[in-house]
Amino acid sequence: MIKKERIDEIIRLLEEEYPLAECSLQYEKAYELLFSVRLAAQCTDERVNKVTPAFYAAYPTLRSIAEADIEDVERYISSCGFFRAKARDIVASAKMLISDYGGRVPDSMDELLKLPGVGRKTANLILGDVYGQPSYVVDTHCIRLTNRIGIVSVKDPVKIEMILREVLPPEKSGDFCHRMVLHGRAVCDARKPDCENCRIKHLCDTYNGKK
Repeated sequence: MIKKERIDEIIRLLEEEYPLAECSLQYEKAYELLFSVRLAAQCTDERVNKVTPAFYAAYPTLRSIAEADIEDVERYISSCGFFRAKARDIVASAKMLISDYGGRVPDSMDELLKLPGVGRKTANLILGDVYGQPSYVVDTHCIRLTNRIGIVSVKDPVKIEMILREVLPPEKSGDFCHRMVLHGRAVCDARKPDCENCRIKHLCDTYNGKK
């Protein structure tokens, strides 16, 4: 298990490097974030942000999405990839939010996981960014960086989440995961990490030859 002093220093340095830690997906309503995360699967946030303005303009309410023709939804989101499954999940989720939750996005992991197309990553993001709860968003950046740094030595997202629950201060968890994304994009690239310009290289197992 990584020592508390080390994880605290990693958190401190990343806070200095990325003072604004927030999701790069653009949204105004909780359900918009929920659907945007579904669209972002196997797709970039940048692409999703280009698609959603027209989609949410065409379907400005949750009920309008629930009543939408799936083929029409597909046309708006077709550039996001896997659009047929995503359209189906979005419309089904909208219907379920209305019928089972009074139009409100649930604020518990168990209830969020009942929604079509929602996994633990999406549920954690909603819990953290919408409801301010401790959250552990384990995406590809988080998997890569936590392994490189030496916080974890597994690739399974659920196992990583459980480890992060043990080592991260709950109040820092959501922002830490956002900073993993920011650091992964800016410095710790999948193909060619820029170790020389990394603020936390002295705390990284890979840089120090321990992995």
